[in-house]
Amino acid sequence: MLENLSTKLTGIVKTLSGNARLTESNIEEALREVRIALLEADVAIPVVKTFIEKVRVEAVGQKVIGSLKPDQALIGVVNEQLTLLMGEFNNALDLSCVPPAVILMAGLQGAGKTTTVGKLAKRLKDIDKRKVLLVSADVYRPAAIEQLQVLAKSIDVECYASDNSQKPLDITLNAREYAKNHYFDVLIVDTAGRLTVDEFMMTEIKQIHQALNPVETLFVADAMLGQDAVNTARAFNDALSLTGIILTKMDGDSRGGAALSIRQITGKPIKFIGVSEKINGLEPFYPDRIASRILGMGDILSLIDEVKGSVNEAEARKLMDKVKKGKRFDLEDFKSQFEQVNNMGGLSGIMDKMPANIASKIPNVVGEKMITKNVAIINSMTIEERRKPDILKASRKRRIALGSGSTVQEVNQLLKQYEQISDMMKKFGGGGMMKMMKGLGNLLPR
Repeated sequence: MLENLSTKLTGIVKTLSGNARLTESNIEEALREVRIALLEADVAIPVVKTFIEKVRVEAVGQKVIGSLKPDQALIGVVNEQLTLLMGEFNNALDLSCVPPAVILMAGLQGAGKTTTVGKLAKRLKDIDKRKVLLVSADVYRPAAIEQLQVLAKSIDVECYASDNSQKPLDITLNAREYAKNHYFDVLIVDTAGRLTVDEFMMTEIKQIHQALNPVETLFVADAMLGQDAVNTARAFNDALSLTGIILTKMDGDSRGGAALSIRQITGKPIKFIGVSEKINGLEPFYPDRIASRILGMGDILSLIDEVKGSVNEAEARKLMDKVKKGKRFDLEDFKSQFEQVNNMGGLSGIMDKMPANIASKIPNVVGEKMITKNVAIINSMTIEERRKPDILKASRKRRIALGSGSTVQEVNQLLKQYEQISDMMKKFGGGGMMKMMKGLGNLLPR
């Protein structure tokens, strides 16, 4: 996420680390590089100008010039201004109303709106413990209604029955009445998208908005579109008075233009970001944490939150107690850790949130495809072999490789990775993923 911008900004800060002190001259040189980095990241020109001026004012002030650690002082100013630019704090959904609280989802076709509806419903159901009803008012896109129904079933949430012969406004009003009569806490309305903003689309969604009077009107934007996403969000905001924005495909956005521009251009907060295609791949947007990621300082707090939501506490406690009693972290435990990594969106999602200096020291265990292969290798072992890896000699390795569709070299690679992680588990007291993340949390600056 935001790799290009992160690489450039951290590189600029590193060039300053050789200076004994910061002066107005070398600050100006650094700011020129920052300006170029932001423009290449597709950040809106007015946003870049405002940002650079604010950093200059702070940097030339007492905070940086004369500091004994100029690079740290400047990175502190840039971090602070990035956070302010993106909204300073997370704006949570405001569902404080007489149920059902109506959430209206708007956006262009292809932004991932329907999938985001499912992700948001899952969060509200699992984390906020709300009774959620979904409804599709998209009678234009083929199979749009069926897509939402299938998605709702997969997360065990009810979807109001509608079909293409009905009018979108009638569908939504009937769904709200149904939600009220059946005591739902939240109704999420998935509206029709178009390839571009058009008059018919805006008229229709304005009518729905006026009739439903939703507590939240969220615009779903594809982060990879950069300034196009920002401009479209502005058009929707002019028509609907949005309450917030959800940026999808942030895991594929190496630039960051939308994330850095959209708050200032529209005046509306980013409330969530889509970080993977998985149904749990939706995170609250914390400007301070994203700023830390951009500057290579990682996002351990979000990672800890993710671990808490994905890790089985009872299993984690069991593993911790096992290692504390002197019992060995074995290959069955290793397999369990692989499965937890998968639940958290894969290794790339975890490493993306690690501080750069820590991530570089952690063994690059496996890519996501390799996780599946390694689980297959472990599944091809006997219970005794999983619990006593030392007995895995040449003949056993050949049998395991044959049974898992892999090579002996891949089996050896897995065992080497296991030894690396086993050593790390000892270091973190056997707490597995949860203890490891809490340990990393202690490395954050206070």
